[in-house]
Amino acid sequence: MSVTARPRAASAPAGKTEPAAAKRAGSGNHWIRKADADQTRASFPELFFDLVFVFALVQLAKTLATDFGPTALAEAALLILAIWWIWIHTTWVTNLLDTEQDPVRLMLFLLMFGGILLAIALPGAFADHGFAFAMIYCSMQIGRSVFMLFAYRRVDAASFRTFLRITLWLVLASLFWLVGSQMETTARIALWSVALLIEYLAPALRYYLPGLGRSAPETLDVSGKHMAERCALFVIICLGETILTTGRNAAEHMTDDMTFAVFCSAFLSTGFMWWIYFHHGQEKAADKAEATSKPEALSLNLFTYGHLPIVSGVILTAVGEDFSLSHAEEESTMKTALAVLGGPALFLAGNIWIKLAAARQFPISHVVGLAGLAAAGMLFAVAANYHLQFLATAILFVVAIWEYLALRGASASTA
Repeated sequence: MSVTARPRAASAPAGKTEPAAAKRAGSGNHWIRKADADQTRASFPELFFDLVFVFALVQLAKTLATDFGPTALAEAALLILAIWWIWIHTTWVTNLLDTEQDPVRLMLFLLMFGGILLAIALPGAFADHGFAFAMIYCSMQIGRSVFMLFAYRRVDAASFRTFLRITLWLVLASLFWLVGSQMETTARIALWSVALLIEYLAPALRYYLPGLGRSAPETLDVSGKHMAERCALFVIICLGETILTTGRNAAEHMTDDMTFAVFCSAFLSTGFMWWIYFHHGQEKAADKAEATSKPEALSLNLFTYGHLPIVSGVILTAVGEDFSLSHAEEESTMKTALAVLGGPALFLAGNIWIKLAAARQFPISHVVGLAGLAAAGMLFAVAANYHLQFLATAILFVVAIWEYLALRGASASTA
């Protein structure tokens, strides 16, 4: 979502002027965050809203672990895209709004309720619950956007027109969601793919519409630090879901020493992923988003699109760890190898994107890690599931240690 947020209390970066919208906000609708408000910290209503997605991610991981064939994988990819898009759109909106205001809190609570219903419908989204899933999804997306039209009416004409464009794009996408929900599996996948393509292309096209044109770039000031913290918290939610899934599966299959060893490996994998993301990349992303003269474009790159492979990788890793725990000594297949090794690979690819965009540093350790995971994948025909799990953990460990030592050496050389 390429709309921007209210200016921070801190001074703007050099060369930037206070947007006109910010000057008007104080005398306009009190739902909009005031110019002197602190946007660098997530508010309690936002954190409360995030709790819903723990349930949604658990549902998604469970659905994937139950059926991981080619069709199920395509379905899961669409569901991940949908869940992320709801969350990141809401994050952009709460960047603009004063979440201490009652109408804003009520809007978030309604979105929470919709999110719970969406998570309940999620396992049957490509079966009997397709229409319910599509209706809930479209209602959440369009309803939130319409709320923003009311928030910006008579406050800022440019922002109002931006949300008008967003609403119309979402209405267009909803047609494909709702029609697709009435189709059989193949047609539903195709139409829902078109719907998501429309929604994901819209910000990159700055919501162009005939007669309305495009939204102007960098019209307001984004709180990059707030966006960075919100995305970091979502990554923690995903990692926490992985821990929950691992613990649940370990409790069900803790029958021998091998299961315990796989559990330890899975737990360490999650810890190494946390280290790889938070030790360097997340901090650099926050600093870059705070200091840039183009916060809207950077936030779109770093957070809206850039965190998607990281989140997807963590979810897929949880599925792979489920396979490793429940079928530790079974011979691996291409399917299980894709989950066990593909999750860490997606995660590393997303971190490469973030670290290149934020710090202009090419993390060689991550590329070596990707190569190692690809090499490990060639062994699936002669390896058991636990072998691949141990290899994935070892590769993540090497990446984490390599980057730590490289950064420490670079700091020492510049001291």
